[in-house]
Amino acid sequence: MKRIMPVAAALMLLQACAQYDSLQVFGAASTRLINEDLAAAIDASLSFNNAGSSALVQQIAEGAEADVLITANEQTMKLAQSNVAAPRAVASNDMVLIVPKGNPAKISSFSSLDHALLVICDANVPCGDTTAQLAKANGVTLKPASLEQSVSDVLGKVISQEADAGVVYRTDAAAASEQVEVIEIPHAEEFKNTIMAAVVKNSSKQKAAAGVVEKLDSASFDEVWQRYGFIPSP
Repeated sequence: MKRIMPVAAALMLLQACAQYDSLQVFGAASTRLINEDLAAAIDASLSFNNAGSSALVQQIAEGAEADVLITANEQTMKLAQSNVAAPRAVASNDMVLIVPKGNPAKISSFSSLDHALLVICDANVPCGDTTAQLAKANGVTLKPASLEQSVSDVLGKVISQEADAGVVYRTDAAAASEQVEVIEIPHAEEFKNTIMAAVVKNSSKQKAAAGVVEKLDSASFDEVWQRYGFIPSP
Protein backbone atom coordinates (compact mmCIF):
# COMPACT_ATOMS: atom_id res chain seq x y z
CA MET A 1 0.00 0.00 0.00
CA LYS A 2 1.27 3.44 -0.91
CA ARG A 3 2.12 5.73 1.98
CA ILE A 4 2.26 9.50 2.19
CA MET A 5 5.77 10.31 3.33
CA PRO A 6 5.87 12.30 6.62
CA VAL A 7 7.67 15.64 6.43
CA ALA A 8 10.44 14.51 8.80
CA ALA A 9 11.04 11.36 6.79
CA ALA A 10 11.10 13.34 3.55
CA LEU A 11 13.73 15.69 4.99
CA MET A 12 15.86 12.72 6.09
CA LEU A 13 15.56 11.28 2.58
CA LEU A 14 16.73 14.53 1.00
CA GLN A 15 19.66 14.74 3.42
CA ALA A 16 20.66 11.15 2.67
CA CYS A 17 20.55 11.72 -1.08
CA ALA A 18 22.47 14.97 -0.78
CA GLN A 19 25.46 13.12 0.70
CA TYR A 20 26.27 11.61 -2.69
CA ASP A 21 27.49 13.22 -5.88
CA SER A 22 25.56 10.96 -8.22
CA LEU A 23 23.28 7.95 -8.21
CA GLN A 24 23.24 5.54 -11.14
CA VAL A 25 19.68 4.70 -12.15
CA PHE A 26 19.32 1.82 -14.61
CA GLY A 27 15.82 2.28 -16.02
CA ALA A 28 13.75 0.39 -18.57
CA ALA A 29 13.54 2.26 -21.88
CA SER A 30 9.84 2.97 -21.32
CA THR A 31 10.61 4.83 -18.08
CA ARG A 32 12.94 7.34 -19.75
CA LEU A 33 9.95 9.70 -19.81
CA ILE A 34 10.13 10.27 -16.05
CA ASN A 35 13.89 10.92 -15.84
CA GLU A 36 13.76 14.69 -15.51
CA ASP A 37 10.90 14.63 -13.01
CA LEU A 38 12.61 12.01 -10.87
CA ALA A 39 15.85 13.98 -10.90
CA ALA A 40 13.96 17.10 -9.85
CA ALA A 41 12.26 15.22 -7.00
CA ILE A 42 15.51 13.89 -5.54
CA ASP A 43 18.06 16.23 -3.99
CA ALA A 44 21.00 14.49 -5.63
CA SER A 45 22.49 14.16 -9.07
CA LEU A 46 21.02 11.20 -10.95
CA SER A 47 22.66 9.57 -13.95
CA PHE A 48 20.35 7.47 -16.12
CA ASN A 49 21.07 4.42 -18.23
CA ASN A 50 17.89 3.65 -20.18
CA ALA A 51 17.76 0.46 -22.21
CA GLY A 52 15.83 -2.78 -22.56
CA SER A 53 15.20 -4.30 -19.13
CA SER A 54 16.94 -7.57 -19.98
CA ALA A 55 20.06 -5.70 -21.10
CA LEU A 56 20.13 -3.74 -17.85
CA VAL A 57 19.81 -6.89 -15.76
CA GLN A 58 22.66 -8.44 -17.73
CA GLN A 59 24.85 -5.37 -17.27
CA ILE A 60 24.34 -5.46 -13.50
CA ALA A 61 25.07 -9.21 -13.42
CA GLU A 62 28.34 -8.48 -15.23
CA GLY A 63 29.35 -5.94 -12.59
CA ALA A 64 28.15 -2.61 -13.96
CA GLU A 65 27.96 0.08 -11.28
CA ALA A 66 24.31 0.80 -10.56
CA ASP A 67 22.37 1.97 -7.53
CA VAL A 68 18.73 1.59 -8.63
CA LEU A 69 17.17 -0.81 -11.13
CA ILE A 70 13.79 -0.14 -12.76
CA THR A 71 12.40 -2.90 -14.98
CA ALA A 72 9.37 -2.90 -17.26
CA ASN A 73 7.87 -6.05 -15.74
CA GLU A 74 8.04 -8.40 -12.77
CA GLN A 75 9.53 -11.33 -14.66
CA THR A 76 12.65 -9.40 -15.63
CA MET A 77 13.12 -8.10 -12.09
CA LYS A 78 13.01 -11.73 -10.90
CA LEU A 79 15.99 -12.45 -13.17
CA ALA A 80 17.91 -9.88 -11.13
CA GLN A 81 16.78 -11.17 -7.73
CA SER A 82 20.28 -12.19 -6.63
CA ASN A 83 21.53 -8.66 -7.31
CA VAL A 84 18.70 -6.49 -5.96
CA ALA A 85 16.93 -5.97 -2.66
CA ALA A 86 13.23 -5.55 -1.83
CA PRO A 87 11.79 -4.79 -5.28
CA ARG A 88 8.56 -2.79 -5.33
CA ALA A 89 5.76 -2.44 -7.86
CA VAL A 90 5.65 1.29 -8.61
CA ALA A 91 3.41 1.64 -11.69
CA SER A 92 1.96 -0.23 -14.66
CA ASN A 93 1.69 0.24 -18.41
CA ASP A 94 -0.15 -1.36 -21.32
CA MET A 95 0.47 -1.70 -25.04
CA VAL A 96 -0.94 -0.25 -28.25
CA LEU A 97 -0.33 -0.56 -31.97
CA ILE A 98 1.10 2.57 -33.57
CA VAL A 99 1.40 3.73 -37.17
CA PRO A 100 3.09 6.83 -38.64
CA LYS A 101 0.96 9.97 -38.73
CA GLY A 102 -1.49 9.67 -41.60
CA ASN A 103 -1.35 5.86 -41.51
CA PRO A 104 0.17 5.50 -45.00
CA ALA A 105 -0.24 1.70 -45.02
CA LYS A 106 -3.94 2.06 -44.11
CA ILE A 107 -3.75 -0.39 -41.22
CA SER A 108 -7.10 -0.77 -39.48
CA SER A 109 -6.50 -3.21 -36.64
CA PHE A 110 -4.09 -5.52 -34.82
CA SER A 111 -5.42 -8.39 -36.92
CA SER A 112 -4.79 -6.68 -40.28
CA LEU A 113 -0.99 -6.71 -40.29
CA ASP A 114 -0.30 -9.54 -42.76
CA HIS A 115 1.08 -7.24 -45.46
CA ALA A 116 2.48 -4.54 -43.19
CA LEU A 117 6.12 -3.86 -42.43
CA LEU A 118 5.85 -4.52 -38.70
CA VAL A 119 8.45 -3.99 -35.97
CA ILE A 120 8.09 -5.33 -32.44
CA CYS A 121 10.31 -6.01 -29.46
CA ASP A 122 12.21 -9.27 -29.19
CA ALA A 123 10.50 -11.79 -26.90
CA ASN A 124 13.43 -11.67 -24.46
CA VAL A 125 12.50 -8.14 -23.37
CA PRO A 126 9.25 -7.23 -21.56
CA CYS A 127 7.64 -5.35 -24.46
CA GLY A 128 8.21 -8.35 -26.73
CA ASP A 129 6.95 -10.87 -24.20
CA THR A 130 3.72 -8.91 -23.77
CA THR A 131 3.34 -8.50 -27.54
CA ALA A 132 3.55 -12.29 -27.91
CA GLN A 133 0.88 -12.74 -25.24
CA LEU A 134 -1.40 -10.24 -26.98
CA ALA A 135 -0.94 -11.99 -30.32
CA LYS A 136 -1.93 -15.30 -28.73
CA ALA A 137 -4.93 -13.78 -26.95
CA ASN A 138 -6.16 -12.31 -30.24
CA GLY A 139 -5.45 -15.39 -32.36
CA VAL A 140 -3.02 -13.40 -34.49
CA THR A 141 0.23 -14.64 -36.03
CA LEU A 142 2.65 -11.74 -36.26
CA LYS A 143 5.31 -11.62 -38.98
CA PRO A 144 7.69 -8.85 -37.91
CA ALA A 145 10.27 -7.42 -40.27
CA SER A 146 12.58 -6.84 -37.31
CA LEU A 147 12.84 -7.60 -33.60
CA GLU A 148 14.13 -4.77 -31.44
CA GLN A 149 15.83 -4.85 -28.05
CA SER A 150 13.94 -1.86 -26.61
CA VAL A 151 10.57 -0.22 -27.07
CA SER A 152 12.24 3.08 -27.96
CA ASP A 153 13.82 1.38 -30.99
CA VAL A 154 10.39 0.21 -32.16
CA LEU A 155 9.02 3.72 -31.70
CA GLY A 156 11.93 5.24 -33.62
CA LYS A 157 11.41 3.00 -36.64
CA VAL A 158 7.72 3.88 -36.85
CA ILE A 159 8.36 7.61 -36.45
CA SER A 160 10.99 7.51 -39.21
CA GLN A 161 8.58 5.46 -41.37
CA GLU A 162 11.07 2.62 -41.67
CA ALA A 163 8.09 0.54 -40.54
CA ASP A 164 4.36 0.65 -41.25
CA ALA A 165 3.46 -0.26 -37.68
CA GLY A 166 4.87 -1.20 -34.31
CA VAL A 167 3.73 -2.33 -30.87
CA VAL A 168 4.78 -0.02 -28.04
CA TYR A 169 3.69 1.02 -24.59
CA ARG A 170 0.81 3.48 -24.40
CA THR A 171 3.14 5.95 -22.70
CA ASP A 172 5.57 5.90 -25.64
CA ALA A 173 2.71 6.52 -28.05
CA ALA A 174 1.48 9.43 -25.94
CA ALA A 175 4.94 11.00 -25.86
CA ALA A 176 5.09 10.84 -29.68
CA SER A 177 1.45 11.78 -30.30
CA GLU A 178 2.34 14.37 -32.94
CA GLN A 179 4.21 11.77 -34.99
CA VAL A 180 2.19 8.58 -34.61
CA GLU A 181 -1.41 7.41 -34.47
CA VAL A 182 -2.73 4.81 -32.03
CA ILE A 183 -4.75 1.71 -32.82
CA GLU A 184 -6.06 -0.07 -29.74
CA ILE A 185 -5.19 -3.74 -29.24
CA PRO A 186 -8.03 -5.94 -27.95
CA HIS A 187 -7.33 -7.43 -24.50
CA ALA A 188 -4.43 -5.03 -23.86
CA GLU A 189 -5.89 -4.11 -20.47
CA GLU A 190 -5.56 -7.76 -19.44
CA PHE A 191 -1.81 -7.79 -20.10
CA LYS A 192 -0.51 -4.76 -18.26
CA ASN A 193 3.18 -4.72 -17.42
CA THR A 194 4.04 -3.97 -13.80
CA ILE A 195 6.99 -1.61 -13.47
CA MET A 196 9.33 -2.64 -10.66
CA ALA A 197 12.03 -0.70 -8.81
CA ALA A 198 14.73 -1.99 -6.47
CA VAL A 199 18.02 -1.10 -4.83
CA VAL A 200 21.05 -2.82 -6.33
CA LYS A 201 22.76 -4.87 -3.61
CA ASN A 202 26.32 -3.90 -4.50
CA SER A 203 25.51 -0.18 -4.45
CA SER A 204 27.71 1.81 -2.08
CA LYS A 205 24.83 4.29 -1.64
CA GLN A 206 22.17 2.04 -0.15
CA LYS A 207 20.29 4.67 1.85
CA ALA A 208 20.10 7.16 -1.01
CA ALA A 209 19.15 4.44 -3.51
CA ALA A 210 16.37 3.28 -1.18
CA GLY A 211 15.17 6.88 -1.12
CA VAL A 212 14.81 6.89 -4.90
CA VAL A 213 12.75 3.70 -4.81
CA GLU A 214 10.65 5.17 -1.99
CA LYS A 215 10.01 8.29 -4.06
CA LEU A 216 8.93 6.26 -7.11
CA ASP A 217 6.35 4.49 -4.94
CA SER A 218 5.18 7.56 -3.03
CA ALA A 219 1.83 9.31 -3.31
CA SER A 220 3.67 12.52 -4.19
CA PHE A 221 5.03 10.93 -7.38
CA ASP A 222 1.66 9.62 -8.60
CA GLU A 223 1.03 12.80 -10.60
CA VAL A 224 4.25 12.26 -12.54
CA TRP A 225 3.35 8.69 -13.46
CA GLN A 226 -0.13 9.76 -14.51
CA ARG A 227 1.10 12.71 -16.58
CA TYR A 228 2.98 10.33 -18.87
CA GLY A 229 0.17 7.78 -19.08
CA PHE A 230 1.40 5.27 -16.51
CA ILE A 231 -0.90 3.89 -13.82
CA PRO A 232 0.61 4.43 -10.34
CA SER A 233 0.71 1.47 -7.99
CA PRO A 234 -2.09 1.33 -5.37
